Amino acid sequence: MTDIISSSSTRIKTGLALLLAFLIIGFIDSFLLTWIVLGAMMMVGISEAMNLFRIEDEKIYLYAGLIWVAAAFYPKPEDLVFVMAIVFASILAYTKDFNTKLFLPLMYPIVSFLFLLSLYNSFGMSSLLWLVAIVAGTDVGAYFIGKSMGKTPFCETSPNKTLEGIVGGVVSSAVLGMIFAPEFLGLFTAFILGLFISAASIFGDLYESYLKREAEVKDSGDILPGHGGILDRSDGFLFGGIIMLVLLRLVS
Repeated sequence: MTDIISSSSTRIKTGLALLLAFLIIGFIDSFLLTWIVLGAMMMVGISEAMNLFRIEDEKIYLYAGLIWVAAAFYPKPEDLVFVMAIVFASILAYTKDFNTKLFLPLMYPIVSFLFLLSLYNSFGMSSLLWLVAIVAGTDVGAYFIGKSMGKTPFCETSPNKTLEGIVGGVVSSAVLGMIFAPEFLGLFTAFILGLFISAASIFGDLYESYLKREAEVKDSGDILPGHGGILDRSDGFLFGGIIMLVLLRLVS
């Protein structure tokens, strides 16, 4: 275990720094600050996604900026992705000269960041902190359990992941998630929801791995030492946040 920690020191340091930043943002609990931070992450994520999808069209930043500004005033930001899709389709139908590949970054990662902002709007900062606890717990649990006792490959998309690590990460994160769950959830409900959210974060990671393999790159970017790009670090949140919002609205 000591060797694992030593060989991953840069990754761990960056992870701790990110966790501290999230905790500070959570303590301040300001909509404006949350909107700015998520918006900045989204813009960097779009840049990385454009490289993964091999798209060159700067207009996506204008479209994303406009929809993010609108999201600051609209109570359910995730609805705006449909407005943006209609705008894209309307431009395509009218001009017959629209880059249809722009639908790809619209679906990933723009829609996910809109869901994260909506999660904050609907259930407050506690829901985002809960998401951080579950996704971080999944990542850390799967990594260390997989490294120490993993033997069974999980899937071809990410050959370094093991079934033992995945199961250990999901269960341990769901248990950890009970501690940070919103107060209106009971422990059993928090645990069950945590299992689904954790599993979603795993497949968010797998989807990012798939995109990188298709693009033949190791990381989506290099902004985060030891982790790669914004999408490398937020992939679990981008899937987990959507599932969390849907489940919380189901049980609340």
